[in-house]
Amino acid sequence: MKITGSKRLSQLGSAIFSEVADWKREVMNQGVDVIDLGIGSPDLPPSDRIIEAITEAVRNPAHYGYPNSEGSLAFRETVARWYSYRFGVELSPESEILTLMGSQDGLAHLALSLCDPGDIAIVPDPGYPIYSASLVLAGVEPYLLPLRAEHNFLPQLEDIPVDVAAKAKFILLNYPSNPLSAVADRAFFEHLITYAKKHDLLVVHDLAYSEMAFDGYQPMSILEIEGAKEVAVEFHSLSKSFNMAGCRIAFLTGNAGVVKALKTLKSNIDYGVFSAIQAAGIAALEEDMEHNHSVAHVYERRRNVFISALAETGWIIPPPKATMFIWAPIPKGWTSRQISREMLYHAGVVVIPGDAFGAEGEGFVRIALVQEEGRLLEAAKRIGDWLRKLE
Repeated sequence: MKITGSKRLSQLGSAIFSEVADWKREVMNQGVDVIDLGIGSPDLPPSDRIIEAITEAVRNPAHYGYPNSEGSLAFRETVARWYSYRFGVELSPESEILTLMGSQDGLAHLALSLCDPGDIAIVPDPGYPIYSASLVLAGVEPYLLPLRAEHNFLPQLEDIPVDVAAKAKFILLNYPSNPLSAVADRAFFEHLITYAKKHDLLVVHDLAYSEMAFDGYQPMSILEIEGAKEVAVEFHSLSKSFNMAGCRIAFLTGNAGVVKALKTLKSNIDYGVFSAIQAAGIAALEEDMEHNHSVAHVYERRRNVFISALAETGWIIPPPKATMFIWAPIPKGWTSRQISREMLYHAGVVVIPGDAFGAEGEGFVRIALVQEEGRLLEAAKRIGDWLRKLE
């Protein structure tokens, strides 16, 4: 008996990531010291306070039963206090917050909880792969919303066909953006909420990078906009901002009906986040409220070092205002996949081709600032040496 998997697996769009992993394995098997700037997994540990909290919590026998599927009330209350502290947004811990096993967990299941097969959802192109993959799993038809440099990677909402806006269940956006590192201001979010109300359209905002901004820029929550909770929800994660990617803890906030729908679905799928991890999440948010504990300065310094070093080689890249990524326009004459492959094979540096995030990503590569400054300087030198050999 030959098992091939379902047809939907071939539509999940992970082929390029698997291909890059195969390239990396081949190069490493040749003894090359590979500098991996591909996957956005933080290279730093959580703070001592977070580690101490989880260490104490795992020793508590009471934490080994099934956790509450919506998350502990203590964690949700802490999220509510943090949202008030950080954004000035008031949330009900009981009805407007849902604990998740990472924001990808919630993003993967949201369409299943809100849509029926054949429905339409609007997702960005380029966009984080789970945005489109979640629609495949739910049998939902995507409308790909192009995000282009000439518009600062912001969507032109009025270009969405009227019939699509009328039929779509939700529009999903992400600012600060992965992979684009683009940002949006209050005027954009106000326009987005007005547009959503006009078309009876849910807005889903992914805010995983709100605490990783530079040059004095401070990202906002879409829920700060008056009346936003009527038509919007927001995902947030502790993975990147608190170096807790492996802990798998995040949350959904906003419209109570959407929170309830996802909670109902997930109560039939899993039993929630390990209680010890929630205790660590509480410690992370409390530490931030007490001491403004931020990793932004680390990535701002890395951004400056790396972009300056690449500029000396002749590769000029606009410095992003946020995230742990650089969305780099590639030199003419290459496709994004070609240059990513050749850069790995000849310079030993892993980057992700832009078309991994959608057709509009062609002409770019995504570079993750997940190595310490010395390694980033070494990566820039290798890239520069390789590019000069091509001249």
